Parts: sequence; structure tokens; C-alpha cells
Amino acid sequence: MISLVDVLAAVAGILATAGIVVGLVGVVGTTRPPRPPSAVARLRQWWTGTARDRTARRLRQTGLIAAALAGAVTWLASAWPIAGIIVALAIPGVPWLFASGAAERHAIARLQAVEAWTRRLADIVASGIGLQAAIVATAATAPALIADQVRDLAARLQAGTRAEASLRTFADDLGDYTADQVVAPLILHAADRGEGLATVLTDVARSMAAEIEMRSTVNAKRAGPRFAVRFLTGMTVALIGYAALNPTYLRPYSTPLGQLILALLAGFYVALMIWVRTLSLPPRLPRLLGPAAIPPTPAGGLR
Repeated sequence: MISLVDVLAAVAGILATAGIVVGLVGVVGTTRPPRPPSAVARLRQWWTGTARDRTARRLRQTGLIAAALAGAVTWLASAWPIAGIIVALAIPGVPWLFASGAAERHAIARLQAVEAWTRRLADIVASGIGLQAAIVATAATAPALIADQVRDLAARLQAGTRAEASLRTFADDLGDYTADQVVAPLILHAADRGEGLATVLTDVARSMAAEIEMRSTVNAKRAGPRFAVRFLTGMTVALIGYAALNPTYLRPYSTPLGQLILALLAGFYVALMIWVRTLSLPPRLPRLLGPAAIPPTPAGGLR
């Protein structure tokens, strides 16, 4: 028969073992990959967008609210729920379809800014200045498209934030595969203080220049699919405007079956436009550096 003392001893042994395991995990860490963002996080990102500028985020939120109100008004005025949904999706969707070319041109211009900043940083490091001082020196003359990110990086380093955490946050702010190729050697240098950083940065800048030229050439060749997106979108908007001025044209869709057919046609059209827009953009390469998992805790900066 098991006594109470045996049970308590067993429980104490289990708790002691669990405490040792938890302590080791806390010190060593785990290799479990980060979980994908939750539905709440994805919804929050959809609402706020990815822009860092507060004005751009407010503009996005205002547009989403206006789209929802326009959809509700259309639903109430026409008594067609599908019409309200189509209008609510069209208000943010049409500019998004037209902006495919502008998004790639902005991405190329931003890479050019990163390439110019990398060459500037390499020149300063080659003169014998330490990495932290070099980054701070480039903050005042950084290209406009990445000026905010570089200034934030310099401010974190000057505040004593750990170098690796600051650089990883900088890579997340840029959010680009090619930009990670610049930040990776900076992180390695912050860890081992090795020689030849200026040479590595110069080589990376040359590689970036070649990639920028290639992407610019490919971007020019994608003008055809982008024109198709704009043309089809414009024709669809014109057709919707004509139908709104001619109620008899849309009368067959007033029945429940007509609403179902209208929903299927709208869904097919949206899927087609998303697919064509995807063809007009280059494939997005996975990041070299994952999201910054190390909190920015003060632990001395680079020298």
C-alpha cells in the first residue's frame, strides 16, 4: 500500500525535475520556430497597414472607413447586399490594382537608397572609424527613402541598445531580402569585431547595384501585364457606371438567384485581377534575417 509520504516524495521529485528543465530552457532557449501571427494580429496589421508614417496609416484607415460607409449606403439604396460588398471592395481595390507598377518602382528606388548608404558606410569604416560611429555619421546624410530607418538605428545605438538587436530591428524596418545582405555582415562584425568589413560592404554594394539594374530591366518588361490590369479595371469601372445609370440593365440580378450569380462573377473577377497583378510583380524572396526576436535591451553599443 502506497503511503502519503511516498506520494509526496514522488510529487516533490516531479516538481524538482520540472524546475530543472524550465531553468535550462530559460537559460539556453529553444529552437522552436516562431508561430505565425494570430488572426487578431493579422487583422490589426490589415487595419493599420505596413507604413511607418502615421499620416499614411490614418489615410489608410480613413479610406477603409469610407469604403465601409459607401458599401452600406449602396446596400440600403439598392437593397442589393452584393452591390454594397462590391462597392466596399472597389474603393480600396481599384487604387491597389493601379498601383502595382508604382510599388515596384518604389522598391527599386529604395534599394538604390540602401546601396548608396552602404557605399557611404563602407567609405567611413575604411577610414578607421568604428561601426557605431560610422552609422551615426551616416544618419545625417542618409538617402531620403531610408533616412528615418537609419536615424532610428543611430538613435538606438547611441542610447546603448545592444548592437545585434538594433541591427535586426533595422532589418525589419527595411523588410527586404537584399537589405538583409547588408545588415548580416554588420551583425557578424558586431559579434566578432573581425577585419575587412569595408571590403565586404563594398562587395555587397556592387552586388546590389547589379540586382537593381536587373530588376529595373525586368520591371520594364512587365509593363504589358500592368497595362492589362489598368485596362480591365477601367473597363469594369465604366461598365459599373453605365449599369448604375441604366437600372433595366441590372434588373435580372435583383432576384436571389441573380444576386448569387453576381457574387460569383464578382468573385471570379477579383481572383482574376489579383492573379494578373501578381504576374506583374517580381516574386518576393524570403528574408535572410527573421523578425527581431531579441528585445532591445541596453548592453553597450558598438565601438
